[in-house]
Amino acid sequence: MPVPNDSDGFYASVPLFRGFAKLMDSALYRPLPDDWFVGVADIVQSTKAIAENRYKAVNMAGAAVVASVTNALDNRDFPFAFGGDGASFAVSPVDADLARIALAETATWVKEDLDLQMRVALVPIAAIRKEGLDVRVARYAPSPNVSYAMFSGGGIAWADAAMKRGEFAVTPAAPGGHPDLTGLSCRFAEMPSERGLILSVLIVPQKNSDAAAFRAVIEDVVSLVEKSPGSGRPIPTEGPPLRWPTAGAEFEALATPGKQPLWLRRLTVHAFSLFAFLLFRFNISVGGFMPKVYIQQVVENSDFRKYDDGLRMVLDCSPELAEALEKRLAAAAANGTIRYGLHRQNAAMMTCFTLAASQPDHFHFVDGAGGGYAAAATALKAT
Repeated sequence: MPVPNDSDGFYASVPLFRGFAKLMDSALYRPLPDDWFVGVADIVQSTKAIAENRYKAVNMAGAAVVASVTNALDNRDFPFAFGGDGASFAVSPVDADLARIALAETATWVKEDLDLQMRVALVPIAAIRKEGLDVRVARYAPSPNVSYAMFSGGGIAWADAAMKRGEFAVTPAAPGGHPDLTGLSCRFAEMPSERGLILSVLIVPQKNSDAAAFRAVIEDVVSLVEKSPGSGRPIPTEGPPLRWPTAGAEFEALATPGKQPLWLRRLTVHAFSLFAFLLFRFNISVGGFMPKVYIQQVVENSDFRKYDDGLRMVLDCSPELAEALEKRLAAAAANGTIRYGLHRQNAAMMTCFTLAASQPDHFHFVDGAGGGYAAAATALKAT
């Protein structure tokens, strides 16, 4: 059945849900309108970059997709999912040209300033449905302040594979054509595990696997994690550590809009981050910004688990829970239901997108600090 052409206000009409354990409830998902587009992006040879300890640059590139499209759309709400070494999103036809430009400019910026190669593509929903697949979206609200998109239907995975085949490619912008990355930063230090290890988890269905069986596996895994005393969010309750100089200052300087020379942007970032460090250190409120409130929102708003045609999680967990998870996943893989990738590391990291620190709707993307989702995806390919 064709989906009504209802681009304006569609995403806002999708109901919010709380409680991550509900994520496999099909009633929460709405099919995207027929005239929408799916955007996908990823870093070529991200495994090599991570082996060179460039995972912070890889994460910055993935988050840059979200930041550039958001700024191009004047901060209008749209569904997106951060994937560690890339991102996926959906936009209405009204916003498709702006999103295409943002993708093109982001690919150029990633190449010129981060020395990474990014693939980008914009895929019509009609092309996905022609393959017998769909893109359905739900809105998960981890806090009262923000919501993150969850995607089902197989269409996002198909669009990602099509991009890697070179289909629907967006040509990078001309040299020097950089996006507006206002609000993108990575000032927080790595967050060491408090329970034993940081586990990056990626679970996708095997080809032609039974949908009900796959759903049961995902629900079982989420239930196991949520009920276990050996698992928790990878962000400390008191918030991620903040030090000065910040570890991500160079990336933030590269992302700073404007034509100023890099040395001046570096100086500006160091000065502003020192100011912010002192506000947090001494709990000084300025205007509408209150450090303790902001940190609480960082913890609540953090994006450390999601569903985009597969389950992704970054967990602070005990070695015993990691072993129990792997046994369950291995059994499900053996019976033809899932493919999975796990990656263990000692710490998690955070990349932030904050347009106004005095407002509660700031986004914080979490990944493992020693390879994260990209390393888990490599393990997935090897299974």
